[in-house]
Amino acid sequence: MYAGEHAAGTEFMIGPLFLASGVSAFDLIVGLLLGNLLAVLSWRFITAPIAVRHRLSLYAQLEKIAGKRLVVMYNIANGILFCALAGAMVTVSATAVGIPFQVDMPGLDEAFPKSSLWIGIVLLIGILFTWIARMGYHSVAQAANWMSPIIALAFLACGAVAIKQLDLRSLSDFWQVWGDGGEAFPGQIKFGFWHVVIWSWCCNAAMHLGMADLSVFRYAKKASLAWATAAGMYLGHYMAWIAAALLYAVYLRSPEAMEMMAGGQAPPVNPGSLAYQALGIFGAIAVVMAGWTTANPTIYRAGLAFQSISSHWKRGTATLAAGVLATVAGIFPAFAMKLLGFVAFYGFVLAPVGAIIFVQHYFGHKWHTPSHISFNKAILLAWALSVGIFYSLSTVNDIFLSFVIVPAWVLSGVLYALFSRALFGKRMDQQPAT
Repeated sequence: MYAGEHAAGTEFMIGPLFLASGVSAFDLIVGLLLGNLLAVLSWRFITAPIAVRHRLSLYAQLEKIAGKRLVVMYNIANGILFCALAGAMVTVSATAVGIPFQVDMPGLDEAFPKSSLWIGIVLLIGILFTWIARMGYHSVAQAANWMSPIIALAFLACGAVAIKQLDLRSLSDFWQVWGDGGEAFPGQIKFGFWHVVIWSWCCNAAMHLGMADLSVFRYAKKASLAWATAAGMYLGHYMAWIAAALLYAVYLRSPEAMEMMAGGQAPPVNPGSLAYQALGIFGAIAVVMAGWTTANPTIYRAGLAFQSISSHWKRGTATLAAGVLATVAGIFPAFAMKLLGFVAFYGFVLAPVGAIIFVQHYFGHKWHTPSHISFNKAILLAWALSVGIFYSLSTVNDIFLSFVIVPAWVLSGVLYALFSRALFGKRMDQQPAT
C-alpha cells in the first residue's frame, strides 16, 4: 500500500515542481535522501508503536482523550483537507484521461476549470475512485498491490526515456540537469537544501507526526513493519520525483516551453501529457493509476474522519461524502498546481494533534484524564496555540510553513502536558504505557 500510495499521482506533480522551484542537484539528490529517511524513522518510532499498542484508528484514539465534541471539530478539518489532497490526485489523473479528447490543460497559475469537458472527465474519475474507496480498506490495499509495481515500472521507464531524450551520457550530465540551481519560476517558492530536507520529511507529517496512519498500522502485526514505508519513500519520494523532474526537463527544452519562459511565463506541469510524450498510452494509463492509488487511501481516511462525526453514519456513506468533496476539489486545478504549499499547510494544521496523542501515550499516567469527557480544553488550547503561534511567525517573518511543523508539534505536546496537569491534577496510580 505504501509503495502504491507514494509512487503515485503526487509524484508526477512534485518532481516537476521541484525543478520549477530552482533546486540545485545537490539540494535535490542529497536533500531527498535525508528527508525521506527522517520520514521513515517517524513512522517507525512515533506512529507504529502507538498503533500496535492500542489497535485504534486515529479518530477512536483521539476521541478517548479529547471527547466527542472536540473530535467532531478536528475531524471536519481533517476530512476536508484530505478531500482536497485527493482532489488534487483526481486532477492529475484527468490530465491523462483528457489527452485523447484534446482537453485544454490547466497552467501552473490557474485555479479554475477551462471547459465543461474537463469537468465531465473529473466527475467520471471521481466516481471511479470513490467507488473503490467505499469498498473498504482491503479493496484499497488490493488495488495498490496490483497497481504499484506497474506504476513503479512506469516511473523508472519515464526516467530512462527522459535521460535518452536529454542525451545524458555521464553522471556529470545528469547532475547538470539541476546544476547549481536557479531562480524559481513565477509564482513558485525558491527551494534550497533545507527546503528539500524538511519538506520531504514533513510532506506526510499528517500521516506520521499527526498520527493519521494509526488507522493503517492498527492492522500491523508488529511495529517493525513500519520499515515498509521506505518502499514508498525511496521508490516514490526519491526515484519517482527525480524521474518526473526529468520529464519536465525534457519539456522545458521544447520550443513551446522556451517561448513561454522567454515571455516571463511558467511552463505548465501536466503529468498526463509529460508521461504520454515519454511512454505513449502506457504512460497515460500509469498516470491514471498513480492518481488512483493516492486518492483511494486518502478518500478512505477522509471517510473515517467523517464517519466519526455522527454515530448514525455508516462508513460507506461517509466515504461517499468524502468522495464527492474530493471530486469537486478535483475540478479546480489550484490544489494540484500549488501542491508544495498545500501539502505543507495541511501537514502543519494536523500534525500538532499527533503530538497530543504521543504525549498521552507515554506520559498520560502523570495526570487524570476523565474517562467520559466530552470536550478536553487542554487539547484545544494546545492545538490552537501551537498552530496560531507558528502560523503567525511564518506569516510575519515569511518563513516557509514546512519549517515550523516540527516546532509546532513539539510545542503542542508540551502545552498539552502542562494544561492537563493544571486542569486534571496529578495521577500516580498507573504505570506508563509501553
